[in-house]
Amino acid sequence: MRHHFVLASLVFCLLAVAVATDLPSFNVKEGLWEETVTHSMTGMPSMANIPPDALAKMPPDQRAKVEAMMNGGSSTDVHKSCVTKEKLQNHTAFSSARGDCSYTVLNSTGSKFEVKVHCTEKQSTSDGTFKMEAVDADNAKGTMHMAVTSSSGHNMTMDMTITSKYLGPACGDVK
Repeated sequence: MRHHFVLASLVFCLLAVAVATDLPSFNVKEGLWEETVTHSMTGMPSMANIPPDALAKMPPDQRAKVEAMMNGGSSTDVHKSCVTKEKLQNHTAFSSARGDCSYTVLNSTGSKFEVKVHCTEKQSTSDGTFKMEAVDADNAKGTMHMAVTSSSGHNMTMDMTITSKYLGPACGDVK
């Protein structure tokens, strides 16, 4: 009896892996992409929690972004990322999630996907939803909404809008 249970569990796991690998990957080009990410946060701790000397050491543009986020405003970052076949298949391309993250695909077609995200970092955990849409093979847009809980029990909400454009097939040293 126990042998049948182990065998049934193994078959179920193999079927789950087979189904997960049959999900369509996101229909955009592999290579170097430029991402424009606008983020806003609510529930940030007050400025008093950042030592003045730490703020003073920040470059002016970074300090302005931190101050804007802490005052409930938004900030925009532009960076490059390398979109690989593996990232497209795993639905992690264009994700700005940091730390140790797990992704559960909620919905996936060649032109859109929605993923549930759970991340664990040293001093916080975050849970949310990441959605992307391929406008065409060279352009994508999306959103991410995350609820963040720090180890001290402080709660924050982070929202991002993402606009991405393809730059070329070679990523160089960009990861």
